[in-house]
Amino acid sequence: MTAPATTPRQVADRYVEAATDLDPTLGTALGTRPREDRLPDPSPAGLEAEAQLARETLAELDRVLAADPSLDDDPVERRCARLLRERLEAEIAGSEAGEGFRSLNNLFTPIHSIRQVFSMMPAATEDDWAVLARRLARVPEAYRGYRETLAEGARRGLLVAPRQVRTVVAQLDQWLAGPYFAGFAAAGPDALRAELDSAARAADAAVAEIRDHLRDEYLPLAQGTPDAVGRERYAVAARRWTGSDLGAGRGLEEAYAWGWSEHRRIVAEQRTEAGRVLPGATPMEAMRWLAANGPAVEGVEAVRERLQQMMDDAIAALDGTHFDLAEPVKRVEAMIAPPGSAAAPYYTRPAQDFSRPGRTWLPTLGRTRFPLWDLVSIWYHEGVPGHHLQLAQWALVSGELSTYQTSVGSVGANVEGWALYAERLMDELGYFPDPGERLGFLDAQQLRSVRVVIDIGMHLELPVPDDGEGVLTEHRGRPWTPELARAFLGEHSGADPAFLDSELVRYLGMPGQAISYKLGERAWRQGREAARRARGADFDLKAWHMAALSQGSLGLDDLEAELAQL
Repeated sequence: MTAPATTPRQVADRYVEAATDLDPTLGTALGTRPREDRLPDPSPAGLEAEAQLARETLAELDRVLAADPSLDDDPVERRCARLLRERLEAEIAGSEAGEGFRSLNNLFTPIHSIRQVFSMMPAATEDDWAVLARRLARVPEAYRGYRETLAEGARRGLLVAPRQVRTVVAQLDQWLAGPYFAGFAAAGPDALRAELDSAARAADAAVAEIRDHLRDEYLPLAQGTPDAVGRERYAVAARRWTGSDLGAGRGLEEAYAWGWSEHRRIVAEQRTEAGRVLPGATPMEAMRWLAANGPAVEGVEAVRERLQQMMDDAIAALDGTHFDLAEPVKRVEAMIAPPGSAAAPYYTRPAQDFSRPGRTWLPTLGRTRFPLWDLVSIWYHEGVPGHHLQLAQWALVSGELSTYQTSVGSVGANVEGWALYAERLMDELGYFPDPGERLGFLDAQQLRSVRVVIDIGMHLELPVPDDGEGVLTEHRGRPWTPELARAFLGEHSGADPAFLDSELVRYLGMPGQAISYKLGERAWRQGREAARRARGADFDLKAWHMAALSQGSLGLDDLEAELAQL
């Protein structure tokens, strides 16, 4: 019999083990169960098992804290307890709202996570491929469970808007054009050829089945479902991504107004930088000129190598000056995302024991030419000093904190906020001497500010600000719509239309996620400045960075205050 937990960290890590039993892909992501060949159960029964685990863990945490109030005096235990409570309460709130029954969007669904886990598994030996083959054979069962969940959601009237359904159907069309699983299995050893090919055919057939179900059965039922989720659902979702109850009081309105002020601030800076790129040009004219005439890399493998070199160079320059990096943290790999991915670049964290490195992923969207003006800043965000330095450092210190605080309990606003802070840090350190690349940095900052405005604006149907210009001029005071938001995006982002189309669908399908970047960055910057004021001449930025990256995950309700004390 397992001994009773006596500290919040023990409760948290026990939760990780139980959650990994329910969702075996967690063990793969963490690197703790390298021979795992099971997949999660995304059926209604699987959702209920996860919700029950959250309720039981929250009750256990209450018992532990009641038995020993002095635990609150230990900063690590206090942070772990607050994080665990907030995350579990957010999960339970989402479960009670039935969100799991309408988990359908273009990025974070069981459809996507079940495919992605294969890219994280070892594939060096025949034994590795035997594990892959067994897991591949389980794909049809997992997708059937997910279909049951969507069907139950439809029965309860919990549906997503048609825009989300059509987007996922189009993604699955791309997967099947390969087809994806057959192409993946083709890299396996000849000794397992029959087993791999059979499992891949069944997995691809399961993709076709869920594609057909969404297109032919779910989509007709979804007609009339609005894109906007409304204040109540938005508040629940935003808490999941930020670790803060923004729905209380005027929190969402304050964030909306602040996002608008950031948008206006950055516009002014963009205008100045655009003139340095192309005298007399507007920001959009300068960005279009850079896309067509600025430095670019030709070829998919060439751009992957360029991004790898950029991260290697950043590690060499920053280590010992602004960070102290352990050897395992210095390893990161640039990768090309598989077909059918969403348009935005992304990062996958290393295994907790670094047996698998952190990786950045670039979706090519069929392109073979890659302008550099808008790639540099985003790779500081995805790689170094952004996501990779934070999440690899978390893996490094997981034994000193808890696995929960450094992985499963991560909060989007903390992680995305750090990555956006990292972009701004590189600007502060002078890493954008080229006007085009600095305009790319400002474009990235502008996109995150616009996200705050249109994400909250669309879902809550707030009025367009009275000082809106351009496409907003005729809509001042009227509610935001997806169509207006897309036009506004196009007016203030240098990204190509396909990327912006994907972004809009993402915001509508994952309410609250888009605001986590800028709100998180605000907390990181304000926490740093508070620490600087408190320490005065003794403030050491390198020491502060390492202490901040070594405290694990925190939600926005705690992040700024904890950073200020470092």
